Amino acid sequence: MKRFNSIIFDVDSTLSGVEGIDWLAALRGPEVEAWSATLTVQAMEGIIPIDAVYGERMHVVKPTRAEIEQLGKIYVDRIATGARETLATFREHDIELVMVSGGLREAILPLAKELGVDPQQVHAVSVFFDKNGEYKGFDDQSVFTRQNGKRTAVNEMVLKAPVLAVGDGMTDSEIKPVVHSFAAFTGFMRREPVVERADYVIENFAQLRQLVLE
Repeated sequence: MKRFNSIIFDVDSTLSGVEGIDWLAALRGPEVEAWSATLTVQAMEGIIPIDAVYGERMHVVKPTRAEIEQLGKIYVDRIATGARETLATFREHDIELVMVSGGLREAILPLAKELGVDPQQVHAVSVFFDKNGEYKGFDDQSVFTRQNGKRTAVNEMVLKAPVLAVGDGMTDSEIKPVVHSFAAFTGFMRREPVVERADYVIENFAQLRQLVLE
């Protein structure tokens, strides 16, 4: 018995215990790290819209290809406890798995591979490099650089109903009107404004498995 046929996952601080942009910012020194982390908290709690900070942070951080590849390994190293097993179980039950993130797609793809999520089901922001691997820009037209971007993207997806969205941030809770249920994931970070909007609150992937399958 399964309650949901499709599950949409946030990535940073949900499937993996890292905020990708903050990790990259830390490579630029403690001042940039602190500046970026403050913006992350404000954006994830809905104090400021993500639109207001996305481009500014990327302009400052300017990640190289090598740094993105390194971040990809960090995402895998910090996979949430039980996530591998839980997603494998969901696949066995023919549950459609989708990853939706405001993070950088090229860094997230190794995590998707580790978790058995089809690359075509990984929706995030692409980053570009020149022939030497230096930063050349990002997809500033991506809906995921905007506050309601996840909701816009999910609304256009054709997923098997009922659909559950899982995430820790305000942009994840914005998906709620276009899915059947939203679960706030608090395993890495508990954000009260997000919890207040949630239909369910889950602390770990064992609880998620129980919610979906029992």
